[in-house]
Amino acid sequence: MNIENIEAFVYVIHCGSFNKAAEALYLSQPSVTARIKSLEQELGCKLFDRMGKQIHISEDGKRFLPYAQQMLLVYKTGKLHLHQKKSQPNEYRIGCTVSAANYIVPDLLPYLKERFPAAGYKLVTGTTDEIVKKVLNKEVDIALVRKSQHPGLQSVKLYVDPIRLYVYRDHPFLAQERITVEEVAEQPLVFFECGSLDWLRIHRVFEALETPPNIQIQTDNNEMARKLIIRKSGIGFLPGLSVRQEEAEGLLYPLLLPETEGIALQTNLVAAPGEHAELFEAIASFGKKLSALDY
Repeated sequence: MNIENIEAFVYVIHCGSFNKAAEALYLSQPSVTARIKSLEQELGCKLFDRMGKQIHISEDGKRFLPYAQQMLLVYKTGKLHLHQKKSQPNEYRIGCTVSAANYIVPDLLPYLKERFPAAGYKLVTGTTDEIVKKVLNKEVDIALVRKSQHPGLQSVKLYVDPIRLYVYRDHPFLAQERITVEEVAEQPLVFFECGSLDWLRIHRVFEALETPPNIQIQTDNNEMARKLIIRKSGIGFLPGLSVRQEEAEGLLYPLLLPETEGIALQTNLVAAPGEHAELFEAIASFGKKLSALDY
């Protein structure tokens, strides 16, 4: 069975179309179509149902998909192990989102320096899509990104950061045993949002109210939102890692709002399968220690 045909099948599923899979694989669309047809002939079944210009994975395709993903992963892992350098590199290139750079990497790097004292580190920041592309293109060795899955990469959950409502010192809510969504909506709000589905869930908390929430400041910069809340410009929802120091100093206080329980930002560790295994395992181990701490 041709591994390139299996790769084309997995990429079509991941990318959602033959054209997008062709772009990701640096192939022409007819080449991807030919590989899928060849795989279907080998398997003796249709992997996709074609309805005009649209395609949908067939029931046989759904059954075959997990095996195809596993075969592709095993092949790429084996190939990388054959060509992997025996010695530890002098420099590791780590890609990360801006939030990971601000709130995870400053604690991560001292931990890595203890494990790999002879290595240097180069940090590259960007959006999740930008960093994932750099890993695929081997521009960075390993990356910390938002929750992400890609058929060409191994990915594990590194840290889940709860999003909570934070108020400043002396805010009236601190004297109440419980607060309601209606009461929160009436307060001047500083809204930080990074465009992920988790932030959309925060918005949905207020959708059932008769009047919209009192959002006075909206920003895509977490540091700005944090400082504005400390300076009493409003209250707002923030990821826990970003306010550890302010909580410890009594500048910001998290409040329980049942409607937002379970909303969190997930950071994943991604790398090419089998590549930089020691570094991958060390960072994954750091993630477990980070999750065990009580923030």
